Amino acid sequence: MSLTDSTPLPRLVLSTCPDEATADAIALALVEERLAACVSRWPGVRSTYRWQGRIEHATEVQLLIKTTPALASAVLKRIVELHPYELPEALVVEVQDGLDPYLHWVAEQTRDR
Repeated sequence: MSLTDSTPLPRLVLSTCPDEATADAIALALVEERLAACVSRWPGVRSTYRWQGRIEHATEVQLLIKTTPALASAVLKRIVELHPYELPEALVVEVQDGLDPYLHWVAEQTRDR
């Protein structure tokens, strides 16, 4: 269930990267800077999208970034700074519930900035 104390539920930030090297660099920066507790990477994601009037297809790496509500805006800003895309995907998803020990761990890993 959700946290029983005053710690807010985490946020998930989704972003795609063009390759493993970019995904690794963004993931490392976010965790090292304590903007994220964890970043999971899913390689081989196939994206189809419209860009500048054309339908595009790309193989990308999906990032699933675990952070706090207070840091979500900073994560978005850092993605823009580190990302090679002109317009990177950067979506914040509100978490509704989760395993209490994991939720506390996310909060703890991002606490000492």
